[in-house]
Amino acid sequence: MLKKNQPTKYELNARQRFALFVPILAGATLRERLLACLGALAGILLTALICGVLYGQGAHLPLIVAPIGASAVLLFAVPSSPLAQPWSIIGGNTISALVGVGVVQFISDPILGAGVSVSLAILAMSFARCLHPPGGAAALTAVVGGPAIGSSGFLFPFIPVGLNSLILVLLGIAFHGISRRSYPHVAVPGPINIHGTQDPPSQARVGFQRADVDAALALLDETFDIDPDDLDRLLRQVELEALVRTHHDLICGEVMSRDVISVHESDTADFARALLLKHNLRSLPVVGAQGRVEGSVGLRELTEKPGTVGTLMSPVVTALETDPAVSLVPALTDGRAHAAVIVDGERRLRGLITQTDLLAVLAQQIGGPR
Repeated sequence: MLKKNQPTKYELNARQRFALFVPILAGATLRERLLACLGALAGILLTALICGVLYGQGAHLPLIVAPIGASAVLLFAVPSSPLAQPWSIIGGNTISALVGVGVVQFISDPILGAGVSVSLAILAMSFARCLHPPGGAAALTAVVGGPAIGSSGFLFPFIPVGLNSLILVLLGIAFHGISRRSYPHVAVPGPINIHGTQDPPSQARVGFQRADVDAALALLDETFDIDPDDLDRLLRQVELEALVRTHHDLICGEVMSRDVISVHESDTADFARALLLKHNLRSLPVVGAQGRVEGSVGLRELTEKPGTVGTLMSPVVTALETDPAVSLVPALTDGRAHAAVIVDGERRLRGLITQTDLLAVLAQQIGGPR
């Protein structure tokens, strides 16, 4: 008997038949692909236009070389890839083209030269830490590109290849900035200890560690197109998603405190300190003029500092009543926040979940019924 939601034999066969037509890039969305199309359109058009203005459109050199099209695919479709970073594009294409031109000086046979140039280009890019797949095409173009490229000699790697690559990268930086995408890509740092002690952060004391990621990559003996720091972040998010999935029925509205002590952003620091001490609290939500939660204050912000609460408050962790309570685990274990403020759709104060509240709930969930 089939279990609920278990795929049938026909569905499995259909998946296998059409597996070759399924996008292999994880996380790809229609919006991302449309942005990639728009970026490539703008990037290639403007690169060709700028290069045409700078060195003309004569037959002595191509306006834009074919490998730049492949570079545009990486730059705009997978901007987080290590193969699509600025140095990878500029260095990879230019160095590979130099290798190709150098091979032509020693090997006259185009067939042999083609193979040698691509092989040496991979080696050169690897040593220069700028591996870029279109670089192989740049090396190949230098060998089989015809008289126009052959006559330009060692100018070809710099104009047009290097210039094309530089302009494309600059346009890519501008485009991703406008579309609010991170480029050049910088991996989000992992958990850190903010207390100035030698202990690793709490998230790194249990579960897998970065050394485990490195060891797994070494044992698999394969090359993956992802930064190890991004992989570490992805795996930690997978752990959180699994935790949320197994405890999704426990929502913030069932866990939160409802009688919440708060302060207004116009209240004085002395008043807020008195409330913290009176109620034995570590932080207080700060409410603004429209009744919306604007931040939080604790003794750290209020210690010997004059002024109003609004000038001293820090950013606050917020969640909705319908959010899974366990989704607050990362925010309440990073050493910065002691509580999450539960708000409605208008950011009005509804409740509060402290680290103690969350710990008690998780302990009960793990223990389960006896």
